[in-house]
Amino acid sequence: MASAPDPVLERYFKGHKAAITSVDFSPNGKQLATASWDTFLMLWNCKPQARAFRYVGHKDVVTSVQFSPLGNLLASASRDRTIRLWIPDKRGKSSEFKAHTAPVRSIDFSADGQFLATASEDKSIKVWNMYRQRFLYSLYRHTHWVRCAKFSPDGRLIVSCSEDKTIKIWDTTNKQCVNNFSDSVGFANFVGFNPTGTCIASAGSDHTVKIWDIRVNKLLQHYQVHSGGVNCVSFHPSGNYLITASSDGTLKILDLLEGRLIYTLQGHTGPVFTVSFSKGGDLFSSGGADAQVLLWRTNFDGLNCKDIIKRNLKRLHFDSSPHLVDIYPRTPHPHEGKIETVEINPKLEVIDLQTSSPPVMDILSFDSTTTTDTTVRTLADKGEEINSYFLNPSLLSSECSPTTSKKKTEDTSDFPSESQRSIPLAVTDALEHIMEQLSVLTQTVSILEQRLTLTEDKLKDCLENQHRLFNALQQKS
Repeated sequence: MASAPDPVLERYFKGHKAAITSVDFSPNGKQLATASWDTFLMLWNCKPQARAFRYVGHKDVVTSVQFSPLGNLLASASRDRTIRLWIPDKRGKSSEFKAHTAPVRSIDFSADGQFLATASEDKSIKVWNMYRQRFLYSLYRHTHWVRCAKFSPDGRLIVSCSEDKTIKIWDTTNKQCVNNFSDSVGFANFVGFNPTGTCIASAGSDHTVKIWDIRVNKLLQHYQVHSGGVNCVSFHPSGNYLITASSDGTLKILDLLEGRLIYTLQGHTGPVFTVSFSKGGDLFSSGGADAQVLLWRTNFDGLNCKDIIKRNLKRLHFDSSPHLVDIYPRTPHPHEGKIETVEINPKLEVIDLQTSSPPVMDILSFDSTTTTDTTVRTLADKGEEINSYFLNPSLLSSECSPTTSKKKTEDTSDFPSESQRSIPLAVTDALEHIMEQLSVLTQTVSILEQRLTLTEDKLKDCLENQHRLFNALQQKS
């Protein structure tokens, strides 16, 4: 039975007709985008009684979906070898381009929204410039299908995983592979950076979850808590928790500071393929083979920063600290979910704040124009125009022909406003970076102050004990 601080299922959405492959929250947390085997992309509104939108355009399984950092673009990748950029507003235009020669498995925006990385079964990773609307370069070192590629928070690195059983770290400046992690047992289905960019997590086909420190190139933590392949992982924005989705039908929540499993969530029927925290961390969503999208309230991250620091300081200085071995372990070792875990099975008994099957509006797209020359057709950039032409000089063929699509939809107040779209991205990114750095500095100073206080207290205790011992020796003599 879940208690107040435990995660709870808030609502669930039905609209897809096949397995869910990817979920992603909008930056403001008001919308949720989902991709499915039914070839559709759906946009759910988290407001009660709001309608959902079904985007029709891909001709095969939609494998990945992601909002741009400003929320003014929605990117989707598909097994039809194409990528679509949707503008989620009342004009509803979309742009399609053929980026790879095989199915596209994942898509990822850089944190500043300037670049886009795509991973494909053609064994390559491609990087695109979203401002100039052109292909930049390819990364070739994998010898099998590339399942996932993700930017680091600062955009300087890309991590990728492949069915060749390797995880590679790429430098986006010199376009070289700078690190390589290999596994002799299974391959990683999914990889991602933690919020600070110092560690990566991998979801293994061998039922394991691994945390690697890329600064020292070591395996930090090795969790064996699932009985099936792990399909997806997502870091909490604090970096303290990791949620996993597995083919064993469960979600697991790991406390990375403690190095242990704290929650097992059941709600899906069959394998769970995808999971993602919202940008604020207060919500997370999951999707699986049952074609349902579950929306969860986090709750367990309710402690404020001071409480977390106080709790961590106490653990670091006074308690037995098994997790300290994980910081720089001599040998990698597994964590098994055995004790002190909470199992939550909501059985979909949730308050009907929003009907599980909200009204769905189909948004059909059709190819209006196909070009094979180097002419650039503009659609809508920064909420108003985007180039539909992405030139790939390595292909030099008409395969890279974009098609412009239109879709009919209705206006909604939850889509980005014109004023929001007009904010310069560089300014927004700089301010966010400054705020993040200030937050880190504040927490660091607070931790140092707490540790200094504890050191002073310990020194005082040592002096008092020394004084008592000295007095006792004097009395005996």
